[in-house]
Amino acid sequence: MKIKEKRLLRGPNLYAATPCLMAVVAEGAATCTGFAPRLFALLPSLPADAGVRLADDAMLVDAVEPVTMELQRLAGAPGSFSATQAVAGAPGARRVVCGYTIEKVAVAALRCALDLLHAVAMDRPFDLAAQLDRLRETAQDHAIGTSTGAVVRAALRRGIPAQRLTEEANLFQLGWGSRQKRLQATMTGATNSIAVGIASDKQLTKALLEAAGVPVPGGATATSEEDAQRIARRLGAVTVKPLDGNQGKGVTTNCGTPDEVARAFAHARRHGRRVIVEEHLLGRDYRVLVAGRKVAAASWRRPPCVTGDGTLSIRELVEVENRNPARGEGHTNILTRIPMDALAEETLARQGYGLDTVLPAGVSADLRGNANLSTGGTAEDVTDLLPQETRDICIRAARTIGLDIAGIDIVCQDIAQPLREQRGGIIEVNAAPGIRMHQYPSRGTPRDAGDAIVEALFGQCNGRIPTVAVTGTNGKTTTSLLIAHATRKAGLRTGVTTTEGVYVDGKPTMKGDCTGYHSARSILADPGVDFAVLETARGGILKRGLAYDRCDVAVVLNVSADHLGLDGVETLDDLARVKAVVAQRAARAVVLNAEDDYCVAMARQLREGVEVIYFSLDADNPTLLRHLENGGRAAYLQDQTLVLANGERHEALADARQMPVSLGGAARYNVANALAAAAALSASGFGNEEIADGLLSFVSDTRSNPLRSNLFDVDGVTVIVDYAHNCAAYAALAESARAMTGGRVVGVVAAPGDRRDADLVDIGRTCAAGFDDLVIYETENRGRADGETSSLLVRGARLGRLGDDSLAVVPESQAAIRHGLALCKPGDVLVFGCSSTISELTDAIRPEKPELARRIEAEAI
Repeated sequence: MKIKEKRLLRGPNLYAATPCLMAVVAEGAATCTGFAPRLFALLPSLPADAGVRLADDAMLVDAVEPVTMELQRLAGAPGSFSATQAVAGAPGARRVVCGYTIEKVAVAALRCALDLLHAVAMDRPFDLAAQLDRLRETAQDHAIGTSTGAVVRAALRRGIPAQRLTEEANLFQLGWGSRQKRLQATMTGATNSIAVGIASDKQLTKALLEAAGVPVPGGATATSEEDAQRIARRLGAVTVKPLDGNQGKGVTTNCGTPDEVARAFAHARRHGRRVIVEEHLLGRDYRVLVAGRKVAAASWRRPPCVTGDGTLSIRELVEVENRNPARGEGHTNILTRIPMDALAEETLARQGYGLDTVLPAGVSADLRGNANLSTGGTAEDVTDLLPQETRDICIRAARTIGLDIAGIDIVCQDIAQPLREQRGGIIEVNAAPGIRMHQYPSRGTPRDAGDAIVEALFGQCNGRIPTVAVTGTNGKTTTSLLIAHATRKAGLRTGVTTTEGVYVDGKPTMKGDCTGYHSARSILADPGVDFAVLETARGGILKRGLAYDRCDVAVVLNVSADHLGLDGVETLDDLARVKAVVAQRAARAVVLNAEDDYCVAMARQLREGVEVIYFSLDADNPTLLRHLENGGRAAYLQDQTLVLANGERHEALADARQMPVSLGGAARYNVANALAAAAALSASGFGNEEIADGLLSFVSDTRSNPLRSNLFDVDGVTVIVDYAHNCAAYAALAESARAMTGGRVVGVVAAPGDRRDADLVDIGRTCAAGFDDLVIYETENRGRADGETSSLLVRGARLGRLGDDSLAVVPESQAAIRHGLALCKPGDVLVFGCSSTISELTDAIRPEKPELARRIEAEAI
């Protein structure tokens, strides 16, 4: 078996609303009799339905999907969706779709599945255990930390979008655009770096807290063993710890003798350059989580301990406890494995025990002096016990240090009593505090600390900026730019993606075809964007899926023949399903073309409660009229006037002929785009005056909308330069050109070579019907031999009954433009289609008209 194609669909896609790995897998042998029993012997946990599908006459490729999904599950990173589909024209191939939790695991699992199935087919041994170990290691390497995951899940529950910014780090973007927040573990973008530095300096923290009237233990920094012992003599029993340590590393509590202080000092120095020696407060160890200006949770932290049974040694009891499924390495699980190290032995020795001691039944022994979860401790929720005074002290401590999210460590006899009454105090203030103890306490009520952090970050805001997604076969770029222009004029910093590039507040940030996943992500990640308009093309949906889980408003302009035969899209029905992915992600409204049956059918596929708004150039369109009668909203053209209606009120927006983009009303396709833009803007909450102002001031020239019906005067001949490359686009251009002149209309046309033969013939036929004279050139042949694409266009033109005297083939584009201009006289219109750059026109006319070429180039800057 071979992987012919592989795509990681990172957002909603043609197959599911969640991320998927899609691969086209082809098989050399047709079938492999008897492989199913061998496969189930190796993977007995495969789902039962896989056995039904893998009959004796099944192909190996049919097992790729269930095996890949099972391997992901066994690795601890299960996917939630999968499917296997036939591939048109390839009976030995399958399109395998596997949902995933961790992208790297899915890719590795697919590769492992192919190796496993090959071994099963050949009846050879396969070391599944070793492969699963590698998959599990990959899953652990890319897993989200427990604390970070709790915050991210809380954000998603609130409808706040979350995007992991790197695969290795727990760095997330929550929200979009100007409303986004950054999160790493429990540290946020609002966390003050100076405050983090203060919190990491325990002596400075204590000094600031003491100055603010917060109870803290006495103490000082020590630079030598003798210094530490001198401080201890003054304070009595002390706690010794690194000045800038974390997670309880290097901490020794309750040191009473000079030898204990010396050992503790040496231990602390292994984890930090400077050491603090402070008064050892008597009592229990508590952690209070402050999020924003609220106490979110409080836990009583207990040191790691084991309780004897009269039979097992302490070493064996720890080994038993470490096999608890809740315990893992570091922060990968709810609890951390208890270390059996020198510090554990020293802690036991103080209690009169060793690792080989057999404790009597019911007798407990501590393995650590500190109670950090990161060194094996456990926690009990005590949030409801905190007095208001203690809550206020904790909030003041966090604010004094400058932390928005803080873990306040308290030692006192009883957290239910005021701190000062029992000589309790705050011993540390922690930046980026772990929240496992609050989310998953060993005892007591779980507290949603992740949600408390999200609440502190966002309040009642969902972190989203208004987002409009535009799709369709033709008109996407112009419609997107119309919407973006209107929103900018209304005062919003707008980001827009188009076929020509990405623009933020009117300034380009990327060039090229930017209608896919990564370009949209760049807009949604930009903190300077208040409103997003995302042109979303077929290719982007199929290659990476959508960059957004949902948009406010979706626009589907039309569905017509283009790119058929590519990426598994064989028919117009297939293409409509791709475009419908955008419509199905709309949360507020979907704008649909009432004159396009495929668009109208999408109205039945939307989320519950999503409004449908139709647009039409025909005021008497039956779908539009029926929708208005039922109280729906629509945009339509009535006697050259754009009208917005809601069933009761029909309000004029603008005269279509006054919109520069309409070319005096001749470019009806751009009038339709303007109607769609008006409907999307209305659905987004803009008023009619704002909408009209945007439509009437947008100019579709080489600077603001290159290659979209750009007009030029070449010695009295009107030249229209356009990106058109399919039947619908050429027909619309020809109709507009005809409306602009009483003279001849000449077409200089081409089409990409990756279209099917029949599609290229249809384009030729369509152009023959629309233009008086036709000059065919060649552009991107995309795998075809020179001359093959133009020959198919010529065949179609002749089927359209265009005679040889009106038909010419001039392969090079500049020469074709010159030939077409030679056919024109003043007053005629020349349409240059399938253009990839304005320079094709300027280079064509430069030899005879250098000044005009320079002027056109200057206009494009």
